[in-house]
Amino acid sequence: MAVQQQQMLPPQYVEDLQTDYGKQLTAATAAPLDTAKFAPQVAGQDKAQTDAYTMATTDKQGIGAFSPYITQAGAYSGPTGYQSFMSPYQQDVIDATLSEYDTQAAAGLQGIADMATRSGNLGGGREGVMRSQYQNKSDMNRALLQSGLLQQGFTQANQLANQAFQQQQGLAGLVPQLYQGDIRTLGSAGAAQQAQEQAQLDATREANRLAAYEPYERLGYLGTGIASIASGAPGQYQTTVMPNPTPLQNALGIAGVGAGLMTGYGDYLRGRNA
Repeated sequence: MAVQQQQMLPPQYVEDLQTDYGKQLTAATAAPLDTAKFAPQVAGQDKAQTDAYTMATTDKQGIGAFSPYITQAGAYSGPTGYQSFMSPYQQDVIDATLSEYDTQAAAGLQGIADMATRSGNLGGGREGVMRSQYQNKSDMNRALLQSGLLQQGFTQANQLANQAFQQQQGLAGLVPQLYQGDIRTLGSAGAAQQAQEQAQLDATREANRLAAYEPYERLGYLGTGIASIASGAPGQYQTTVMPNPTPLQNALGIAGVGAGLMTGYGDYLRGRNA
């Protein structure tokens, strides 16, 4: 006895849709995606950042910016540090002062001679004693005057050297701080520009990614619609746009749509044959 088998086939338009979908899916997945168009990119450093780096690492600007001031401070210290601050006119002042002193001392000797003349002791022993005492005292005073002038010049020069030493120490701390302020300002401004450039790169990357996956998105809608027609149930297609999905994630999603289509079609056939 011949066995008769009855097979319920879907309407022709459903088969046509499925055939067309299969062709589109095959064509869309046949060629690999050019992922270079939406590969992650890192914005390069802004010029302000490179300038900040150069300033921070260049001698006499960043690291070691204090060095010349410390060196100069060292020149103002020690036993010879005062010499740079000695007045070039000090010796002129000393010479003029001593010359005036010698003039006055000579007048004093003349006074002794005048007194000896009036008393009739000119050239006598008493005059000689007086002249000797006067000369000794005069020489001592002259030496004290000269040493006082020299000490005064040294004290003033030493004070100026100490003042300059402290100034150089202050600059040794101040200058690096000023450089650091410039470095921070440049670094901050450069970081803002770099962030802006990075945002532009990310936006371009996202636009390229959306454009690349747009055909697959349309295939997803189409596949869901065909599956709903084949099963006779209203189709619901849900999609969630995630930031920067990987090619593998998208491929798995497309495979899921295809699997859903085949499952729906199989359920439809089982229901028609039941």
